[in-house]
Amino acid sequence: MITLKKITALLLLLPSFYSMADEANLKKMIEASYPKYKVESIKKTSYSGLYEVFMGGQIIYTDEKFSFLIAEGRIVDPKTKKDLTGERLEDLTKIDFSSLPLSSAIKTIKGDGSRKLVVFSDVDCPFCKRLEQNEFTHINNITIYTFLFPIEKLHPDAKNKSRLIWCAKDRSKAWLDWSLNETLPSGKPNCEAPTEQVLELGSKLGITSTPTLIFSDGKRMLGAQPYKEIEKVLNNVKL
Repeated sequence: MITLKKITALLLLLPSFYSMADEANLKKMIEASYPKYKVESIKKTSYSGLYEVFMGGQIIYTDEKFSFLIAEGRIVDPKTKKDLTGERLEDLTKIDFSSLPLSSAIKTIKGDGSRKLVVFSDVDCPFCKRLEQNEFTHINNITIYTFLFPIEKLHPDAKNKSRLIWCAKDRSKAWLDWSLNETLPSGKPNCEAPTEQVLELGSKLGITSTPTLIFSDGKRMLGAQPYKEIEKVLNNVKL
């Protein structure tokens, strides 16, 4: 027997059902127009019927009919001045720190090493060197895991240099010698470097530029940001 209580419960489910149907149709339309990209998630916002679409590592906005696209746009709360798009992107691109293969990274311990940070660096990236020279020299009590991530299109010799550094007797010292003094280990690489695995990992995580910093709570930071900004994030990490 269908009771009034059951009918009420079914009616309450209808908006959710239609929302899911709208999002599924929207996903089909977007992926048909942009077959090279996978839609990771779709969420209806509370702003004028806009839908938030996460794809290709970025957030875009559209309506339920996919009649327009807002790319590289930001939603900002006019009262608090908060970048709401930035906050959402930060949540959507979080990385499971515990799943990272840290054995494939160069481990550098400073002070008590209590705080953890992962960095994807290209050996020939000037901003990566600036990060080591001007920013990390001011940060203590940290363990830095550096994934050597050569971007061959920009730096054709980066792979060879990465192997030399990785195969050095003291990888951390070799990395710092290169970053701070541009001194490479002598001889030829005599070990198997995890370069291809790191490149595959970076691709999977959507790493497209160096340096990319990943904090232990999964948040990421792009570029050689001032050490005070890095310290601020390190001190606010919530696990």
